[in-house]
Amino acid sequence: MPKQNITVRLDPETVKCLDQMAQAMNRDRAWLMSHAIERYVEEEAWQVAAIREAVLKVKSGKAKLLPHEDVFARLEAKLKKQLEQE
Repeated sequence: MPKQNITVRLDPETVKCLDQMAQAMNRDRAWLMSHAIERYVEEEAWQVAAIREAVLKVKSGKAKLLPHEDVFARLEAKLKKQLEQE
């Protein structure tokens, strides 16, 4: 698929940092920006999909929900056990 051009407005300090990073990586600014955006979109898409799936489970009644106090107690017990093993 052919790439499309877009315009992004950045503050001068960010552009300076991008240029420094691009030079250090022996890449151009456009490559670095494209790479960063692709990584961001990939990560966010995964999170959005996971949240959407969880919401559907809750709405369908298939989700196992726990009160906040139970979750906190489980975490506290897990942390205590880990600290005792150290």
